Amino acid sequence: MKFTDGYWLMRPGVTTRHAVSVADAVVTDDRVTLYAPVGKVTHRGDTLNSPLLTVECWSPAEGVIGVRVTHHGGRAPRTPEFALRTGTESGGHAKTVREGSTVELVSGPLTLRTDTDAPWQLDFTADGRTLTSIGARGAGFATDADGRHFMLAQHTLGVGESVYGLGERFTPFVKNGQSVDIWQADGGTNSEQAYKNIPFHLTTRGYGVFVNHPGRVSYEVGSETVGRVQFSVEDQSLEFFVIHGPGPREILARYTALTGRPALPPAWSFGLWLSTSFTTSYDETTVNRFVQGMEDAEIPLSVFHFDCFWMREYQWSDFVWDPDVFPDPEGMIARLKERGLRVCVWINPYIAQKSALFAEGMAAGHLLRKPDGDVWQWDRWQPGMALVDFTSPAARAWYADKLRALLDQGVDCFKTDFGERVPVEVVWHDGSDPERMHNYYTQLYNETVFDLLREERGEGEAVVFARSATAGGQRLPVHWGGDCESTFEAMAESLRGGLSLGLSGFGFWSHDIGGFEGTPTPAVFKRWVQFGLLSSHSRLHGSKSYRVPWDYGDEAVAVTRSFTRLKHRLMPYLYRAALQARESGTPVMRAMVLAFPGDPACHPLDRQYMLGDDLLVAPVFTEDGTVDYYVPEGTWTHLLTGEEVRGPGWRRETHGFDTLPLLVRPGAVVPFGAVDEEPVYDWADGVTLRVYAPVPGETVTAVPAPDGTGDAAVFTTTCTDTEIVVETTSDLPWRVQLAGAATGAGGAEDPLGAVYTCAAGTHRLAVPRP
Repeated sequence: MKFTDGYWLMRPGVTTRHAVSVADAVVTDDRVTLYAPVGKVTHRGDTLNSPLLTVECWSPAEGVIGVRVTHHGGRAPRTPEFALRTGTESGGHAKTVREGSTVELVSGPLTLRTDTDAPWQLDFTADGRTLTSIGARGAGFATDADGRHFMLAQHTLGVGESVYGLGERFTPFVKNGQSVDIWQADGGTNSEQAYKNIPFHLTTRGYGVFVNHPGRVSYEVGSETVGRVQFSVEDQSLEFFVIHGPGPREILARYTALTGRPALPPAWSFGLWLSTSFTTSYDETTVNRFVQGMEDAEIPLSVFHFDCFWMREYQWSDFVWDPDVFPDPEGMIARLKERGLRVCVWINPYIAQKSALFAEGMAAGHLLRKPDGDVWQWDRWQPGMALVDFTSPAARAWYADKLRALLDQGVDCFKTDFGERVPVEVVWHDGSDPERMHNYYTQLYNETVFDLLREERGEGEAVVFARSATAGGQRLPVHWGGDCESTFEAMAESLRGGLSLGLSGFGFWSHDIGGFEGTPTPAVFKRWVQFGLLSSHSRLHGSKSYRVPWDYGDEAVAVTRSFTRLKHRLMPYLYRAALQARESGTPVMRAMVLAFPGDPACHPLDRQYMLGDDLLVAPVFTEDGTVDYYVPEGTWTHLLTGEEVRGPGWRRETHGFDTLPLLVRPGAVVPFGAVDEEPVYDWADGVTLRVYAPVPGETVTAVPAPDGTGDAAVFTTTCTDTEIVVETTSDLPWRVQLAGAATGAGGAEDPLGAVYTCAAGTHRLAVPRP
């Protein structure tokens, strides 16, 4: 929200007050409280009739400093609040230092410093340099002509400093120059609105900032004051955390330690999902035709998804299969499972008036109400629809019981759609503040479903396909990008949103392969298939048209088959990246700035990404197959062709539909599983270790178990000037492939390089270095 009219003036009706100095500083062992007047104090009379800001500073975790700026502190506590995995106690990792007029709060490498004798300034420093500062006009409050009261803060932006994050945003990837409202909306992927709004950003200067407020947070990112990031809330207090890196991976690790790390999705969820699409006409015959078609095309399928019309029209949601279309849902699900498929069904948290659950929920008090006691309703989406009030434990249990019946039928998981259109002129069961609950509703909704799946299916088997999220939503994977058009432009904006979400703490992300609205051209479909199967999760889904590959030509079938099978062989590699997301908050799909923060050329890149540690993916967004992409330093290898590419520098290539830029990092050892028919198998049995452009040193490759537990098969690769030695304790058979054009042809078996096979029980292999 903008308060000023240029540099000198305020907007009509707006008055602002800012901290100008420190009147008093109360310092304990691990906490600093500053009292800041908003006007110049030259004598005692100036202390009268004027506000005094209370600025509390503490450290909830090492490398993280919290700041709470309060005007009037008598306001009753508001709920909901983000569930942070820490308290306000320092736990011994923070200390204060007071020397003369200088006060410091030190938390690991991060220091907050202020001079109580100087004009107002908070400096955040690390490694001998200033990361950011809150200086003149940097902390205060504003009121407007309507009597609204806003707390605001401004952080300085350095020259060339870039800002990222703030959720899944489809606007430009670098957020500098943008005004952003953290406010859930169902706006598609081609607007400034977002389904997943996260009040967290990070910058190339080595820090991030999380605003601890679940309601509307308004950002001006170098847009009102071009050298500052401003954020404001309509409240009497503003709390935020400055999080040190020094790099983006470390920032995300500290941020997700605070807000939660993602659960590990089941291995089967990484396979290909096929949907009925949204408004298409389908029944069990249609479903069987799709499944059989995939089998006939030799395209492995892992999950079949039933979208909205598995239920009767006008009755969403009642969680009852349409008996005219699906007379035997239990039998149908059993037959799909006999073919090795998992089953997903679409749900949402809205109850249409025609649904039998409306009267039931209304009578029990499970539906959201207006201040006059009536159930809140409108006619958008479903006629007379209401919302389940998830602030009520009884309503959560009621809703979960309806879903439990579906699990008893054999359903494996749910697509948790919607959760953004939440009204504010309402009364919640637990007394939550409606403005704060607007964004937070999705968290309660998805937690209800995810917790049920974890309870019924077991730890490690729970997975949802969610559209909306707030901070902490990363704990409940997976999320998908929402309603996009079926164009190259929409494909690019989807990737932009996914990379932005990854820099907001979310480890797993998907999108509608082929686009949702409209029907893709064969070229768009085939290129989107490549991109989709090189994402953490992969789903074919549309709106008014099917997304079965044969509708887009024989070549589309071949591309879908090839890249699905490639993903299955990459499962030991991809699951290792999934484990990293669970353990440290590093997303599976990584913006180039996350992977190469020291390379300024990578900072603005949003049309390519790293998939895990070692694979660079540059999707093709053109009809003729032309693609421009950047290669970081070193000798990289095309995974599909073996061609070697030297960086740093830009490349322009033209690719047929069987390839795209998919490069392997220099020195990487990528494990390829022996099975391409499905994602779940013993990945260590017959694994091939592809060694790319080996460099002297040691590389450790861990091939995890498909359930994410137990001991991984560990392979240690040591390269010298003359040989490559691979050692392992695994007793399973394994292979080594020296991949890349420089290794020479590997014969008919694989043109990418020489292959060495090791029998079961072989623990060491030494081969000459090419």
